[in-house]
Amino acid sequence: MSQFSTAPLLKTKMVTIRDIVCNCECRHKSDEECAHRTSLVYPYRGVFMRHVGRNDTVAEANQVLFFNAGQGYRISHPIEGGDACIDLAIDDSMLEELTPKEQAQPGLPFSFRRQRRRIDPRAQALVALLRHGLSRNVAETLEAEILALTLVRRSLGERTSHAAGASAGRQKLVDRAKLVLSSDLARRWTLSEIATEVGVSPVYLTQVFQQVEATPLYRYQLRLRLARALDLLGQYEDLTALGLDLGFSSHSHFSASFKQTFGQTPAEFQRAAQLRRR
Repeated sequence: MSQFSTAPLLKTKMVTIRDIVCNCECRHKSDEECAHRTSLVYPYRGVFMRHVGRNDTVAEANQVLFFNAGQGYRISHPIEGGDACIDLAIDDSMLEELTPKEQAQPGLPFSFRRQRRRIDPRAQALVALLRHGLSRNVAETLEAEILALTLVRRSLGERTSHAAGASAGRQKLVDRAKLVLSSDLARRWTLSEIATEVGVSPVYLTQVFQQVEATPLYRYQLRLRLARALDLLGQYEDLTALGLDLGFSSHSHFSASFKQTFGQTPAEFQRAAQLRRR
């Protein structure tokens, strides 16, 4: 049986944010569910797959998934360990105002055309700030609402997010590579190992991944590791141990990669999000 826990983080007239954790280990597709309202879902831990008709989407920390009101979907877990995500819903009229016209389906109620977009590091940091701040009761309501709107705007921006466009075959190849990377974030994969797992040549894999995701495979892996760091920063006092646990060669390597990606060192982010224990 699926084991879900849902924690309400914020509920105002404008924004509803929930933290959803699933400990399900079932690999097969779930029974069909139906979204009750349109929302943006940000995975921050683990991986799951969302199935809408013939469209399959790998849900991991580099993505935002769009759940449209009244749309049926199924969930499966290709990798053990469960998953966790932030579900963010805002007022439909405001969501329509924030969404570029080409990304929305015509008609009512409001819904998105695509199943997902790749978000940038700033959006990942906003997800972490919202979750940590609200779960620890250190974020003011006004601050959280503004952060939520900023996150949505960034998740839909043409310069700050990316919509993959590819044939079904290429998308499935890239999805297999994502699952390989997500299966062991700390492992120092070689290109040939990933290509062997996926079943194509290293050259073809790098070309297709770059074309579909508009980012190199190695950078995609780095972003997955750093997103996991954002999740775990509240649980580690020893940041060297955190970096090593995530596969970085040293604390300096971890800290430099984190700062280059998010604009702050891990210690600075801890302080900004008030994650340091007293």
